[in-house]
Amino acid sequence: MSTPSPMLKEQLLTLDNPVFCCYLFWATVLVVKMLLMSLLTALQRFRYKIFPNEEDLFFKNIEVQFDDPHVERVRRAHRNDMENILPYFIMGLIYLSTDPNPTVACNLFRVAAVARILHTLVYAVYPVPQPSRILAFATMLLITFYMAAVVALRTLSFI
Repeated sequence: MSTPSPMLKEQLLTLDNPVFCCYLFWATVLVVKMLLMSLLTALQRFRYKIFPNEEDLFFKNIEVQFDDPHVERVRRAHRNDMENILPYFIMGLIYLSTDPNPTVACNLFRVAAVARILHTLVYAVYPVPQPSRILAFATMLLITFYMAAVVALRTLSFI
């Protein structure tokens, strides 16, 4: 069992805690990145004139279409974000409640965010051959599993 830190439990999730501030900053970066994915999808739809709804047809002589590879690639990257970033957000907050080492925690938050940005770049913006995408994907996944393991180990004695 680790020794309690000087940080009071009531202060872990406040702006007085620099680790929480680091989490908030990088979580905000990831939220903005996910929002930009919606705009990237729209950009691809207009660039290739691909629209899934009749009322969205701004151009003449085009039909409703669902399966454009450029649009679908961005949509898959966006879905991958939702499948991985949202659990990371939850696990990150739970991890914060264990009062982790500030240096380790902040570096985990930084690396995870940069990995997801790189994942988007090599998957949806400038497709690059594997293993680039799997390395970027696995980085955040492993960080999320690490945080889960820390939480599990620190709380196991209370079960």
